[in-house]
Formats: sequence, structure tokens, C-alpha cells
Amino acid sequence: MSFLNDTPLGRTSAFIDQYTPSLLCPVPRWDARESLDLDTAAEGEPRLPFHGQDIWNAYELSWLNERGKPVVAMAELVVPCISPNIIESKSLKLYLNSFANTRFASREAVIKTIAGDLAQVAGAPVDVRVMSMEEAARAAVWDDHGDSVDHLDVAFEHFEYRPELLFTEQGPERNGALVSHLLRSHCPVTNQPDWGTVQVRYTGAEISPASFLRYVVSLRNHQGFHEQIIEQMFVDLKRQCAPRHLSVYGRFTRRGGLDINPFRSDYEDLPRNLRTIRQ
Repeated sequence: MSFLNDTPLGRTSAFIDQYTPSLLCPVPRWDARESLDLDTAAEGEPRLPFHGQDIWNAYELSWLNERGKPVVAMAELVVPCISPNIIESKSLKLYLNSFANTRFASREAVIKTIAGDLAQVAGAPVDVRVMSMEEAARAAVWDDHGDSVDHLDVAFEHFEYRPELLFTEQGPERNGALVSHLLRSHCPVTNQPDWGTVQVRYTGAEISPASFLRYVVSLRNHQGFHEQIIEQMFVDLKRQCAPRHLSVYGRFTRRGGLDINPFRSDYEDLPRNLRTIRQ
């Protein structure tokens, strides 16, 4: 991924506080998906085994109203996983910072501007919601809605990526849900750690909770963008455990005033955007 050396990630950047859409930087999804070894369609494009979205929460959004009074807000950005590009996270932070001393006529004008700029960079429509502090404060918070594996008293030997650790138990098909707050991976550019919660929902043979926990821990030193980590988990669970239906939902802690929450599924719609205690 040497092309990432040309992005703002990991470099000192000037603070720009006047609206500057050129700060946004795309990163092609296909470069990160090559390692997934996906089947390709006749046109040579990868045949995705999932659908889904990347939910971004932006906690540091501010602009000036027409009279010059600062407005503070939070934004929810939803990028479809079929978009050709992801948006490099530091470039998005810098872009949103550039609103700080720019006047906008209304919240609707801010939404329209952000949606248009992000769609151009991602290569697909992006849903944008901007909330006041009062609206954001009324939002519900995360409920695990699954069986936590973090309490299991098991030994660990592997802290490097090991998908073969996953296996299923014998028995009838079931509807299962597993949750772990122990997910950690590393940024492929800066090598800084990314922390997160992962929820897996499935229909099929029971996924061994202990094997799932060991697999999650094996990602502890693995490099990948948030979106890539969740897609890798989806592909690994499909290949190793063969569930009939599968959803994988990652909730990563924020960096630079942003958190990224990828969702991939072959049967469910986008879940609610509910913050975990660490977000």
C-alpha cells in the first residue's frame, strides 16, 4: 500500500479552517480487498459475498452561521460498501475542521455540502445526518444483544492472525450472536492500535465461543483499516464455519474526533447506530 504515503495519514498537516473540499483523499477499496481472495465477476470486479455500510460518527463539527456565531454539531455519515473508495480518515478530519470559520446559511446547507463532497470522493451517494447537541444526547446507547465471549477463561498462544482457529460445535443449526470487546488491530500506515467491539450474528452450526475469542485475539497485531478488518472477519467466518446467514458489525473507538463502524452481512439490513461505552 505504498500509495498511502501520498495521503495525509501519518504526516504533519497544516490546520485549515476555511472550507476546503480538496482536503478529502480517497483510498481504493479494491487494494485492501485483494488479500480477501474473493471470486471475481465476468468483468473482473470482485464478487462481494456481503452487502453493508460504513457508519462514521463525527464528534468535532463546527461552522459559523450567517451572523458569524459558531455552531457545534455531530454528524453521522453512511458510506455504502459498494463505493469504489473509502475516505481516508485523517483527510476527513481535516476536511471537517475546514468548516470552522466558514459561514453557512443553515444546517441543511452544511448537510448538502458534506453529502456532495463525500459522494464525489467515495464514488457513491453518502447519507449525511447532522445533529445538535440536544438531539445527540437523546440517542440510545449500545446493548450487546449477544453472548459475550470475553469472560471465557481460556489460554492464548497466538497473537498473529490465525483464521484456522475458528471452528463449529456439533449439533443442530441455531441462530447465534457473539460479542467481544477485545478486538484490536493496527493501522497499516502508522501502525498505531485501533480498538473496537465486534458483534457476529449468524444462522448455522454453533460457532465455538472459545474459538471465536481466540480468533479475535489473533487479530491483535494484524494490520488493516477498520473496513478491511471487518470484511476479513466476515470472509474468515464464512470459510471456516460456513454459516447459512452471517452479519459482522464492528464498533471502533474514535481517533481524531471520528469513529468508524463497518457492517457487513449477507442477510440483514443496516443496524442502528448506537455508541458503545468506549465511544
